[in-house]
Amino acid sequence: MSAIADFSTYKVISPIRSALEDDTQVTVLWLDGRTSPYHLLWLRDNCPCSRCVYSVTREQVVEILDIPEDIQAARVTLTDDGNLDILWQDGHASTYDAGWLRAHAYDEESLAERERLKPKKRLWGSSLAVPAFHYTDVMADDAALLAWLLAVRDTGLSLIHGVPTESGALVPVAKRISFIRESNFGTLFDVQSKVDADSNAYTAFNLPLHTDLPTRELQPGLQFLHCLVNDARGGSSTFVDGFKLAEVLREEDPQSFEILTTLPIEFRNRGRSSDYRYQAPIIALGENQEVTEIRMANFLRGPFSTLPATMPLLYRAYRRFITLTRDVRFRYRQRLEAGQLWCFDNRRALHARDEFDPASGARHFQGCYVDRDELHSRIRVLQR
Repeated sequence: MSAIADFSTYKVISPIRSALEDDTQVTVLWLDGRTSPYHLLWLRDNCPCSRCVYSVTREQVVEILDIPEDIQAARVTLTDDGNLDILWQDGHASTYDAGWLRAHAYDEESLAERERLKPKKRLWGSSLAVPAFHYTDVMADDAALLAWLLAVRDTGLSLIHGVPTESGALVPVAKRISFIRESNFGTLFDVQSKVDADSNAYTAFNLPLHTDLPTRELQPGLQFLHCLVNDARGGSSTFVDGFKLAEVLREEDPQSFEILTTLPIEFRNRGRSSDYRYQAPIIALGENQEVTEIRMANFLRGPFSTLPATMPLLYRAYRRFITLTRDVRFRYRQRLEAGQLWCFDNRRALHARDEFDPASGARHFQGCYVDRDELHSRIRVLQR
């Protein structure tokens, strides 16, 4: 049976020096001194042979209950090219690439190393130098595309210059990442002042800092805003790094931070033919207590609903967060001109628009959404 290669490749950071086996695990001793234990059930579960993995999809076809819980190895050896060979007692054979084994090691030192190597978010305030790119580079050069996507991932805000000012020109830019996410506002939405507006975005007055569609279970990950024309007075853009605000709140006001990470707030978007509602905390945390998402739009917020004793604490925490959004230290401001395009992490960067005068000139933006998962997938494929 042949081994089925992963779509990714794994560098051999350190060769295997030896492998020791007992009734429960194989312990790999690496040449650089690291020791990595692998449980026998884990190894058998991750067998890469052509009986266990389908060669076309590279997906597993064996199910965990098809493997005895007390699986035992009959023989553990190293191959001539430095990989790990296991012959199981039932006659099944598995070969594990040394680079793959090291990349998936779960000893304490390896787990800590992988945590250190995770991409780090770059927090920012009013002095941000926004990562800027050019349309022709992003569209024609995969290296420039990757640089742009990494900036979006790590900074959460980017600017593209030189985008054609024809309607729909942002679609091929978004599709350099993946397909566009549709909402009740359409696949591509026009941000213009109109009489029969079904959102405050389609008016001329001030829009305070917010994330789009907090009324959905999954807020859009990336938002694109492309300026076709901006001749009206006013209408400048403001951004704040919601992750930065959350960290400031965590440090300066732990009680308010806890309130906003635990108490669900209901957001509502009600129209003539739709009614979206979702409850979630304003600040979402990951498994390591890192900030992963901000959910905020005061103009879409329903009445607070919590116990009487908690209500004053919730209002205090909410007002404290809004106060931070208005702090000039954290507010990045810039007017978007024709041919420019914002791309930002909608679940991180809160955005706002100043009031503008529609009688003073035309103002026409177009926007769309792409989910975060698509950003991360595109980055991985480009990197490999």
